[in-house]
Amino acid sequence: MRAARLIKMVLLLQSRASMTAAELARELEVSERTVTRDAQALSEAGVPVYADRGRAGGYRLIGGYRTRLTGLARNEAEALFLSGVPGALRDMGLEDAASAARLKVSAALLPSLRDAPRTAAQRFHLDAPGWFNEPKTPELLPAIADAVWDDRRITARYRRGDTEVERVLEPYGLVLKAGVWYLCARVPEPAPGSFRTYRIDRFTTVDTGSDRFVRDEDFDLPRYWDDQAERFARSILRAEVVVRLSAEGVRRLPYAVDPVAARDALTAVTDGPDDCGRVTVTLGVESEEVAHSQLTALGPEVEVLAPETLRARFADDARRLAALYT
Repeated sequence: MRAARLIKMVLLLQSRASMTAAELARELEVSERTVTRDAQALSEAGVPVYADRGRAGGYRLIGGYRTRLTGLARNEAEALFLSGVPGALRDMGLEDAASAARLKVSAALLPSLRDAPRTAAQRFHLDAPGWFNEPKTPELLPAIADAVWDDRRITARYRRGDTEVERVLEPYGLVLKAGVWYLCARVPEPAPGSFRTYRIDRFTTVDTGSDRFVRDEDFDLPRYWDDQAERFARSILRAEVVVRLSAEGVRRLPYAVDPVAARDALTAVTDGPDDCGRVTVTLGVESEEVAHSQLTALGPEVEVLAPETLRARFADDARRLAALYT
């Protein structure tokens, strides 16, 4: 542990002109007294760490010293490509590896470029979860992430409704969608070669053994996820409603209902707008109840034509609103 901390201290000093004891203590997550002892240990080992005294003092490397400890380990290199999603790194247990990778890259940069990581961090940040949603990190995510990186089979128990099922899975990839983690895995039995998607927060146990699988190099995780997401969106659209939309209603429709359903409905329109500029579309919906909730957001920009039961619900809403605003 101390050896790793000393290496990190050297890399920090190599990437910056000077650092105070307080700054080093904060980066290394130790006390300033520990920083002083570590600096002394490095000096005794031949690393030219120099301490400037006084209020504006700090630690720095002298004599143009450059460490050769900048080669990236595999997990550090992999984590570096995910460094724009700090929450995801933390959830998968890769935060320390990413930190070490960034330090090594900073240490290898020319002095004129060493502020690049800081300026990039000041200008770009990815916050994946949606608003008004406090995501919870699945307890088993780090174990599953390790299996994904190492191409190791897992034996997992998974909640399906009121029951639990056990599966042997070949974990291919992880997807973070709107704050929810998913595992894309190949199922070796009973249907060899088939891929399925699992919500990680529904796993109850995961046993990671030493048995490795041979990855299909043609597997494209982004393309697979896009296909699965669209297929899922269409699979839940089990009902249809017919609506008449104003021009504003057409514009707002993809924000009120499922975007796939809105795209399909608007693409299928063959008749042009009527005399009032409205178009009639047939819209796929999950259920009449869901359609009522979603289409209410469009207010007077939508008129439900069918089914009659849904039209009656909107007519009742209109009467109640009129009574409130009389």
